[in-house]
Amino acid sequence: MGPASTHAVAGESELSKTVGGLTVYLGVVPAEIVKGLPASSTTERPMHGRIPKGPHEYHLVAAVFDATGGTRISDAIVTAQVSGLGLSGSKMKLEPMQISGTTTYGGFVDLPGLDIYTVKLTVERGGAAPAVLQFKYDHRR
Repeated sequence: MGPASTHAVAGESELSKTVGGLTVYLGVVPAEIVKGLPASSTTERPMHGRIPKGPHEYHLVAAVFDATGGTRISDAIVTAQVSGLGLSGSKMKLEPMQISGTTTYGGFVDLPGLDIYTVKLTVERGGAAPAVLQFKYDHRR
């Protein structure tokens, strides 16, 4: 058995990380799934201000929790940087979304090729040091 830090990482799924007192769950789904969702009213704008059009667009969703008490965090600023192998990607702010009375953060991202993507999330909350979490997303299937 390796060092304690290696053991802790091995116990987490690839899309769940705990850093700086926060636990973040990351989800990546084809944008097609959310594109067809009906708006709750005729005046509601499309999710994240636009309707995804590209064939390689995906919806990135992050749920942020306090690692100690398990309460959901709804007052954070969450940014994402998605990069293919050996490339640096652009940063984007994930928008807060209300789903069944709870807050998650989301945005559309283009994943053009079969690759292992690095998703770097930065979670900022007033007064606390930003928490940086790095996920690997295998998009080769």
